[in-house]
Amino acid sequence: MKLIMVPLPEYTVVSEPDHHTIGRSVDATIRANFPMAKIIARGVSADDHPGLDVDGLIKIIEVLGTDRYDPDRTGDRYDNVEGKPIDLFGFRRTVTARMRLFDQLSWGFYHGAIEAHGHPTRLDIVTIYDSAHLRSVLHQYEGREDRKRDGFRFRDPDHKAAALLGVIKLGRS
Repeated sequence: MKLIMVPLPEYTVVSEPDHHTIGRSVDATIRANFPMAKIIARGVSADDHPGLDVDGLIKIIEVLGTDRYDPDRTGDRYDNVEGKPIDLFGFRRTVTARMRLFDQLSWGFYHGAIEAHGHPTRLDIVTIYDSAHLRSVLHQYEGREDRKRDGFRFRDPDHKAAALLGVIKLGRS
């Protein structure tokens, strides 16, 4: 498992960031470290984990393989019409020279957090999983007609950390 630091002090959510420009360095880092890998990428914000700083959250992810460390704590948007269990949400990609990912992650955290919480959220961590260790969960959100494939389950729930290829820390300074 790789731990990678990408300094992004220019990435703030005081106003809407230029997601594409901010994303270039993160996407380049993913391409350099995981060439041609088939991945699931998940964004995580330490702001969503009261009492934990970024480094503490990374330690939990390294040990457990996920930021879902408290089984009694439900994340937002995990509910779905069918009540299907979902371990994490993420983006499936094959890491190629043309792959773009971070602009969609940061856009989702900015706009999705406004919708869910009334304020935007900055990403602090991108977890990179080997897609062979996860399976997609076809689900539907309440109030929507479309079905989504952005939810995933670990194929081996007793060895979640084995699915983890890397953790990218997005530095604030």
